[in-house]
Amino acid sequence: MEQSKSNSPRLFLCTAIENKDEVEERYERAYNYFQSLVADCSEKEAHDALNNAVCKNHEDVSLGMLMSILTEPHNATKCYRDLTLITRDGLTCVLNNLSNLILERYLKFHDTTRNQLLWLIKEMIRNAVNGVDSVCWNLMRYASGGDVTPKNIQLVESLLDIYIENRAWLDKFPVLICMVVYTYLRLIEDHNIPQLMNLRQKEVNFVITLVRERFSDVLTLGRDLVRLLQNVARIPEFNQLWQVIFTNPKSLCPTFTNILQLLQTRTSRRYLQSRLTPDMERKLVFLTSQVRFGHHKKYQEWFQRQYLATPESQSLRSDMIRFIVGVIHPTNELLCSDIIPRWAVIGWLLTTCTSNVAASNAKLALFYDWLFYDPEKDNIMNIEPAILVMHHSMRSHPAVTATLLDFLCRIIPNFYQPFADKVRQGIFNSLQQIIEKRVLPNLHPLFDSPKLDRELRTTVQETFKEFCTNGNGEGVSGLRDEGNEDLPRGNPDEPAFSDDEEEAPPNIAEDTDDDDLPLSEVRARERPELAAALPLVLRPLAETLLDERSLAAATALINACSAPMPTAAALADLFAAAVQEVPTLRVNRNPSEAELDASLNSPLFAMFSYITGASGTGHDTEVKRKLMMETLKEIHNQNTLHNVGFCLLFYLKVSYERERRSERDLAKRRNVKFKAEVYKEYCSYLELKLADSLAFDFERCQECDANVLVWLIPDIYREFKDQAQNHIRLLHAIVMALDAGQLQRLVCLTLQGTLMMFKSDDITTMLQTSLGWETFEQYCLWQLLTAHDISVEDVLPIIPKLSYKDHSEALTSVLLMLKQEKPTADVVRQLFCRPVDEEDTFVVSTLMYWCQDYEDKVGDLLSVLLSTRYPGTSPNKRKRPGKHSIPPNAPPSAELVLGHLEQMRVCCVEQNDMSMFKMECMQKALQQAQSNSSDSLRRQYSELLALAWEEELPTSRRARKLVSNSLPLNQNLHSSNEDSEEEEIVKPKQAKRRKKAISDSD
Repeated sequence: MEQSKSNSPRLFLCTAIENKDEVEERYERAYNYFQSLVADCSEKEAHDALNNAVCKNHEDVSLGMLMSILTEPHNATKCYRDLTLITRDGLTCVLNNLSNLILERYLKFHDTTRNQLLWLIKEMIRNAVNGVDSVCWNLMRYASGGDVTPKNIQLVESLLDIYIENRAWLDKFPVLICMVVYTYLRLIEDHNIPQLMNLRQKEVNFVITLVRERFSDVLTLGRDLVRLLQNVARIPEFNQLWQVIFTNPKSLCPTFTNILQLLQTRTSRRYLQSRLTPDMERKLVFLTSQVRFGHHKKYQEWFQRQYLATPESQSLRSDMIRFIVGVIHPTNELLCSDIIPRWAVIGWLLTTCTSNVAASNAKLALFYDWLFYDPEKDNIMNIEPAILVMHHSMRSHPAVTATLLDFLCRIIPNFYQPFADKVRQGIFNSLQQIIEKRVLPNLHPLFDSPKLDRELRTTVQETFKEFCTNGNGEGVSGLRDEGNEDLPRGNPDEPAFSDDEEEAPPNIAEDTDDDDLPLSEVRARERPELAAALPLVLRPLAETLLDERSLAAATALINACSAPMPTAAALADLFAAAVQEVPTLRVNRNPSEAELDASLNSPLFAMFSYITGASGTGHDTEVKRKLMMETLKEIHNQNTLHNVGFCLLFYLKVSYERERRSERDLAKRRNVKFKAEVYKEYCSYLELKLADSLAFDFERCQECDANVLVWLIPDIYREFKDQAQNHIRLLHAIVMALDAGQLQRLVCLTLQGTLMMFKSDDITTMLQTSLGWETFEQYCLWQLLTAHDISVEDVLPIIPKLSYKDHSEALTSVLLMLKQEKPTADVVRQLFCRPVDEEDTFVVSTLMYWCQDYEDKVGDLLSVLLSTRYPGTSPNKRKRPGKHSIPPNAPPSAELVLGHLEQMRVCCVEQNDMSMFKMECMQKALQQAQSNSSDSLRRQYSELLALAWEEELPTSRRARKLVSNSLPLNQNLHSSNEDSEEEEIVKPKQAKRRKKAISDSD
């Protein structure tokens, strides 16, 4: 075996210090297994051996043969033929593993492996194997742009030859046709050197043919098809195609009206992703999701050396920017973290570009979604990076911002003259959406920055004059436009500084490169812009608030608000920035008065004092109260702060406790009310459902501090009981945060009567949902349910649905509840509705425990349950009182009842106590079951049914034999079948009367 391992071929290139990884070892094991099957065998013997082995170990045989094909060209034809003969899944296993190999390891393939991979794909296409198109898709991703090395060119040309030779096969896959067109349009741009002209001409001919013949499919590529066609427009064949698109579009496709149809269609992410190799994609995703801002330079330098070091690779920057803009859409949590943002990566790609043509294409790639942006169809995440690159580069790289703004102004008339108005509208839609979604509070600091030269600033202000205002009626200069006529003006003849001299010299500290700063420091530099959005009188107070981030500073700013009032959007941005660095709200388990007062130092609580009316009354106060509500609504719409709701609840709770403590009179103290109507008004103003808002706020609260959450619980369930009780999300947020001490506190409050978390109505849905919670969360839930005295009838509906494997926590809790109850018909019926499983001892454990004190009752209930599974079988069957009656058509089935009784029989045999089954009622029920069950049930439960005594067989063959043989009665075997039969033959009527009398007395 060692010899075979050492001689096995290698799939991957490895250096001397690299060990084999799990993937390679797996393929080698499969290869050795395959070789052991066919070694020294004739062709027929090998085929038989493979057929036998593939039935037991299909995957290993398939992988072993795949490795042989990829590493042994001399055996590939025979091995592929055998593989197609023995496969049991149409080569699905081979294709899936081949795709994984390509995506994960293609760059490590030996040259032989790469060549054999192409040979295998050709064979599969020739044999029309289902699924080979996905392998082609994955392999085509390695036909990289910006790479003219021999290996890449060989792959590009080989794939092109495959598609040309198998055009009929390719036409069956419209999505693959789009991928081929998109890929080779991008590659043609790079193949403009003399030694690649033959390949380029072959690519041009093929792509032109595909586009003209399959234009209806190619239309789905959207606007990025136009971008790539622009890059190759000087090639004669594509120039002719452009003429057809402009002059006779319907000749390409009857539904194609004009180029605008393409430009208004967003390109699918899959095509943007396809122009990066999987290795590049992994590195960029890692950079934008794992690397902290300020620690990113070493990663960028490595990426630059690896992928962007050659002149040809400069064209890759456009592909990377389109990928970052269109594919990488970070979550809100990631946006709020200190991970390097997308704009920073794009800014790095722009500033390190060494080619003017590549730089222009990169800028177009960045702004391409702006040109025909439609808020109804397009995604704001596609336009956000460009505005943030310009915004953040203004401090440390103003040249980047200047060139981007210049590009944006020039693209409007120069993109395509007949569509100039549409391009202008698309860009205006983008800027409007940026302001509405609060990507930036306003645009005037960007459009009127003193770091822009005067000519560019004038061009920008003329092009985007609608956006050159700061939102407070002030012009781009920061002064209000109204009333400027009354300001003193200088004499034109008097000496004055030139415009260039009027601009203050830039601060050296402000101009330093911020690439090495933490993201929080970079955001801190945005403070002047936040203050600039406010009226002049409030700007010093805003600076103070951003410095101190305290309640006093926020209160001073709100008190100073007067006409002209600041906009809610400007205040929302300011408070969001001020609160970001404030420590998380935390208290001890039993917070003191001083600790509660200290915890109310966040600027948010200044707004709460106005909306609760704590800041006084009057017209001015009411105006500010409305402004605060608008500001809170704006903060909610921005989705930047998630702790506002539970902070408001905390503030209301602290205010409630303060007011109670201030009242010395006990009767007045009892009359102090928790101001729940304030929170209700807050939810109504924000158009939130009250119950869902409570649940969301508790979810955020448990993420910050469980002590705050537990402290709020009694008041929330008292004041909002209709919304809070039995609310699943709210309850889950609570039990997620609890520890043992906090759980005990809630149980104690429940027993004292001050906390009521549940109501019996519709508790089943809540219990079913809780089955997926963590073990301790379910434990907390059941402890709270027990403290609330939830009756066993409320949990009965879920008993049949509980799995002993997956729902152990709930089963254990229900079992302990049943332990405290007496057996009833409803409980027994629900128990017997559970599926029978020999490992599931829930039912038998419950019944055996009840038998210790209520054996007669249990036997009576079980006999009634079993008897009613066979309704109407005999008019002489026993009739039970109505209190134990069970509907005959209701679950459980007879088979379930017999299954659980069989489990109980086994348990009774082990305990050597069969008294339950000797009860007369059980005997009659078993006799009825034996008489009316199917043959299969009789065989399956033969030992259980054998416990039934035979009541009367007057005409049976066995009875006649007993009479003729005159067997003497054995007085000691009262439970034997013979004794029962003999007694029935001699005195059948007396036996009936006796048993009937027993039944009546029973």
